[in-house]
Amino acid sequence: MNKSNSYVASIISIVVVSAGGIAMSRSAMAQVEADQLEELVVTAQKREQILSDIPMSITLLPGDMLEQQQAFDFQDLTALIPGFSVTGSTPGVTRITLRGVNTGGVASTVGVYYGEVPFGSSTGLANGAILSGDFDTFDLARIEVLRGPQGTLYGASSLGGVLKYIPNEPSTEGPEARFKAGLETVKHGGLGYAFTGVMNVPLSNTFAIRASGFYRYDDGFIDSLGIDPIPSLTDPTVNVVDGTIVEDNLNSSETYGGRFSALWTPTDNFSLNLSAMLQDINSDAPNQVDADAETLNPVYGELVQRRYQDQWTDISYQVYSATMDWDFGPASVQSVTSWGDFKQDFQVDAALGIALTGGPPLASLISFIFGTPLSAVLPQTTATDKFTQELRLLSSDSDKFEWLLGMYYTDEDSLINQELLAVTANTEDIAPGLPALYAGSITSNYKELAFFGNATWYITDRFDLSFGARASSNDQEMTQQADGPLAGGPSLFTADSSESPFTWSVSPQYDMTENSSIYARVATGFRPGGPNILPPGAPPELGSYDSDTLTSYEAGYKMNSDDSRFTLDFAAYYLDWKDIQLYAVVNGYGVNANGGKARSKGAELAASFAATEALTLSFNGAYTNAQLTEDTDPALGGADGDALPYVPEWSFGLSADYQWAVMDNSTAYVGGTLGYTGERPTGFEGAAGYYELDGFTNLGLRAGLEAGKWAFELYVKNLTDTLGDSVVDVSNTPYTGVVALGIIQPLTVGFTVGASF
Repeated sequence: MNKSNSYVASIISIVVVSAGGIAMSRSAMAQVEADQLEELVVTAQKREQILSDIPMSITLLPGDMLEQQQAFDFQDLTALIPGFSVTGSTPGVTRITLRGVNTGGVASTVGVYYGEVPFGSSTGLANGAILSGDFDTFDLARIEVLRGPQGTLYGASSLGGVLKYIPNEPSTEGPEARFKAGLETVKHGGLGYAFTGVMNVPLSNTFAIRASGFYRYDDGFIDSLGIDPIPSLTDPTVNVVDGTIVEDNLNSSETYGGRFSALWTPTDNFSLNLSAMLQDINSDAPNQVDADAETLNPVYGELVQRRYQDQWTDISYQVYSATMDWDFGPASVQSVTSWGDFKQDFQVDAALGIALTGGPPLASLISFIFGTPLSAVLPQTTATDKFTQELRLLSSDSDKFEWLLGMYYTDEDSLINQELLAVTANTEDIAPGLPALYAGSITSNYKELAFFGNATWYITDRFDLSFGARASSNDQEMTQQADGPLAGGPSLFTADSSESPFTWSVSPQYDMTENSSIYARVATGFRPGGPNILPPGAPPELGSYDSDTLTSYEAGYKMNSDDSRFTLDFAAYYLDWKDIQLYAVVNGYGVNANGGKARSKGAELAASFAATEALTLSFNGAYTNAQLTEDTDPALGGADGDALPYVPEWSFGLSADYQWAVMDNSTAYVGGTLGYTGERPTGFEGAAGYYELDGFTNLGLRAGLEAGKWAFELYVKNLTDTLGDSVVDVSNTPYTGVVALGIIQPLTVGFTVGASF
């Protein structure tokens, strides 16, 4: 790679800029001179490259920085990644968006990878948009965030970009062990705790294993009060359900799991890495409070939610992979074989009749029909099993021309299984003698075969051109079955579809000086279309929906000062989005549909300044203007010029870190990060339940001491106890008169102690 030498002296500073304005960790700051001699690399283009050599906007978050900032999940990452937004109120049930690419559909617009393994469903038939892999960040080498469409190298569902979790690999260089324990308390709630540990064991000079584990319990901060029973249909003075659950801190959650990997390197030119990752996220209730339907202020001024039945969610991730890398001289072969399993089990409190739009409360209806006080729950299972195989042939490093050719195959089986059950009021017991009011399932299969290539031509010492293309073909099949009184009896539908999308990219880059460069990038991406199960009376043309496509036009500038104390990374973009996928309701049934055009334009800036050897300041910010450019179907309420949902126009993160020596072998540090999320619409302006959420700031502070093998840290999250709104749910508003408002975690104070051996 002909440009490596020109940037080696400034790699660390570039990494800090690309980390979204987050300051370098304390340990890294202490070793700047040594680290500047190394070539820190990323795998964004599926070969090891220096970050500054890649002509696109990339954020890199080092693992030690994530650990120091207590950044565990998607919500914690919002202040660290320019143009990154999060929507959701249940751990593990989150919609993530980059550069405003969001219309509220059911298929994801951001690809999530664990290492080299794609995670989650590729289709709109398994709720992939809200079920992105929210992996724990313990023992990661880094997170790489690739903004803009990545259709050439990463394929389907990467219109907005790609989020890659890169775990630490086993090392044969020596043993390692590290453990940490922590306690934290949350305002309005109680005590939480966490334990993490990792061990690296070389069994020979060619074979090593690495194992890590983590457990975190987060106490709840929302209460359910025994208020507002549902009135009877026949006699308003008689309560069908005696009242809501009485419980404090009902939204507690736990996250636990582990990773195991084995690395075999019999020669310098061959390696085989076998790995397994398992993680569970279990929550007792969503992080939602009852809020006034006009002002969105919590009712009674407290964090409360009304629940007649338990509303829990259990999520399970499994990722197994085998990665082989064989360098045979003129080129190398890489193979990534994986199997992933995702499963979500959850229960919705259905007492208020979420399936009877405009009708009476469901508990009242079934109580009237069966003559006894009853309530209702809706249990559902969503699952995807995914097999993938990717083969890549890469040229050796060259200062003239580098190329990559690849093949990708995936076979995915998905399931959505749902029931509506009558239960005895104020219990979880199924009502005796009553069948399921509704029982339905959707099974689907998605197969895709793709061939792709990418190349970089180093035309001169200062100017190079990267380009790539991907041709793919997919086939889908689905079957829907339904039965029960509310389904009108048994039914069976089948449907299928097939497509052959093509994506491409072109990226020139020019080195203006030894320490600065400009680049441009034009790239395309897509999400697969697919079959729909048509409800009775639906137009035949809704039997399937097409891929949506996005073309990105991006230009950027990267620089660092001669002494590497100041770095700057700027990008501007324009995204042209066609045949946008939307979730429409036809005769009370949801179907996927295409809805015209949208566009997103904006800019992102990241900068870092080492004011002194001890003090580092950094900033990242994003401006995003994402709008419809055509009217949607009238039922969806979207008009030309409407802002896309849950996309803040302005967002930024500001960070400062200061460290100093204590005695001979100890280092103390203090730091803080301020994140701002701007105003966001909850949907299209003409749609029912439209709100404009207020912007909010989230301030975190940290202080710690590293003394030999011991480390101690005190941290505060949401210091000002800001009530940050994350999502609005109006499905039960006709019956309750309030909205369910998702909120971020209140003021939290924690302490950790760790040891390394």
